[in-house]
This record gives sequence, structure tokens and C-alpha cells, in this order.
Amino acid sequence: MTPETSIGFLLPLAVGVAAVGSGLGLGRAVGAAMEAMGRQPEAAGKIQTAMIIGAAFIEALTIYALVAVMLLKP
Repeated sequence: MTPETSIGFLLPLAVGVAAVGSGLGLGRAVGAAMEAMGRQPEAAGKIQTAMIIGAAFIEALTIYALVAVMLLKP
């Protein structure tokens, strides 16, 4: 097996792992934010803002993984 074949096999696998991790992280973050909003409805605006910013950072990591795969593609 050549290095190009190994890279061609492992890069999509790495993006898949990044996507699964991102999905798990987003689910946990949004779930915790919904629980916090349910407990403190008066703070829902601040919680939602923080949740959206956090979700953007989580998604950015997945996008970085995808860009890295596109740049390293043989």
C-alpha cells in the first residue's frame, strides 16, 4: 500500500470522526442550554447568545478538518 493510498483512505475517515465529535458536542451544548433556559427563563437571551457562539466554534473545528482534508488530498 502506497502512502497516497493510505492518505486517501484515512482523510475521509478523519473528517467523519470530526463530524461525529462535532455532532456529539453540539448535542450536549444545546441540551445543556435548553435545560438552563428551562431553569432560568429570565436569562434565556444571554444563554442563547452564548450557546450560538459556542456552536459556531464547535462547527468551525469541523470545517477546519474538512479544509485540511481538501488541502492534503492527493
